[in-house]
This record gives sequence, C-alpha cells and structure tokens, in this order.
Amino acid sequence: MDSAYGRIGRWVLLGWLGLVFAFLFLPILVVVVYSFNGGRNLYVWTEFDPFWYGYALGNPRVLGTLAVSLQAALINSVIAVALGVPAGMALARRKGNWTGPFLVLLFVILGTPELVSAIGQMIWFDRIGLYDGLMRLAIGHSLFNIAVVALIVRARAEGLDEQLEQAAADPGAIPVRAFFGITLPLMFPAVLAGTLLAFTFSFDDVIISLFVQRPGTSTLPIHILSSFKPGLKGDVAAIVVITLAVSLVGVVTAALLLMRGERRGRALGGMLE
Repeated sequence: MDSAYGRIGRWVLLGWLGLVFAFLFLPILVVVVYSFNGGRNLYVWTEFDPFWYGYALGNPRVLGTLAVSLQAALINSVIAVALGVPAGMALARRKGNWTGPFLVLLFVILGTPELVSAIGQMIWFDRIGLYDGLMRLAIGHSLFNIAVVALIVRARAEGLDEQLEQAAADPGAIPVRAFFGITLPLMFPAVLAGTLLAFTFSFDDVIISLFVQRPGTSTLPIHILSSFKPGLKGDVAAIVVITLAVSLVGVVTAALLLMRGERRGRALGGMLE
C-alpha cells in the first residue's frame, strides 16, 4: 500500500513539474517555432522557412544595434569584474563591522526597481556631463552587475578552505603570489561565471538602456521593442531567438563553470585533510 501511494505521489510530482516547465517554456518554444514562419504576419502560419533569419542578419540597423549591445556588454563586464571581484573577496576574507551594511547595500542595488535606477542614472549622467552613449550604457548596466559579481565571488570564496592559501604560504610564498598562484585559479570559474552573467544581463537590458541611451547608440532589445509598433513580423521573432541563444549560452556556461569550480574546490580541500 505504501509503495502504491509512493508511486502515485511520484507521478503527481512529475506531472506538476511538467506543468511548471510547460508554463515557463511553452511561450519561448512558440516564439522559436514561429520565427521559422515564412509569412509576413507572425500570427498566421503559412510555411516553414528560415527567410526571416537571413533578412534580420542582413538588416544594417539590426547589425548596428547588435554591435552596440555587444560593445556595451563587454565594457560593462570589465567594469563589473574589476570592481565586483575585490568586493566579493573582501566580503569573504576581511569580515568586520562594515560587512553587514555593505551586504545590505548590494541587496538594495539588486532589489531597487529598474525604472527607479534608470531615471536616477539618466539624471546623474546628465549632471556629470557624461554624454557618450556607449559609456552611459556600459556604466548604467554595470551598477547592477557589480553586485551580481560580488555576491558570486563571495559565495565561492567562502566555500574555499583558507588552508589552501596557508599551505602555499608555508614554503615562503608572499601573499600576492599565493593569491595569484592558488586563490585566483580556484576562483576563476566563479569570476568567469560572473563575467558571463554580467555580459548576459547587459545584453538583455531594456529599461536602463531605454533611459540612458543617446542618439545612435540604441541596443538590440530597444530595436526589438520599437519593431512591435508597425506590427509583429517574422524578423522580430528571429532577432528574439538570436538574443535568446546568446543569453542561454551565457547562463548555461556560467552555471557549468560554477559547478565545476565547486567540485574542484572540494577535491583540493579533501587532499589537504
């Protein structure tokens, strides 16, 4: 009897899990399928045809906005890593009275409505005279992503046994050499994962980009948003799927790197025991 109830419970849980996945991913699947619709009206299926992908990738405006998005995302990633990695390491290894307030500040940054942040950044950039559209986008995106990178690095650093660095210091290695020889290689998966997530979040951003952009520096998501005005066509779906592919590659790679880094840290920690 218990076995029967157990099987029923498992089937119920699996069914519920299937419904959750369908609810989350079915709209994405619909967009992917209809991006291969050969008709002009996206809502009416006519035939399977990858025509809209070639049309979108041959559109100079699409390529221009894609270039802006990629450049802004790359610069944003450099800023986020340069400031987020030291912050995460300090949170994990140099704890003190400042740690709690600083963590609260990071979560405030993450929890602040993006619309509020975007309006504040627009006013701030105008006040300080920052009119370079690309830098406005990169800095605007990095304010959020610095917090993301710092928390990822902090979580990874706290999972590393400090005995690893102490073991490197025993043969006489100075702290800087121990950091670059032991700590940083172990932290590299987390750093790279944070970089990829910062890139992905910047590449996908709409609200901050919409407020801080300058003429000539529209991003790909803004182009997609503006393309809905004359009607939904296949090229919009194709661009959305391309954006989705870039985002998925970044997120999945980041997740795999974090899992690999955690396994490597556990293995090295076990070797020292």
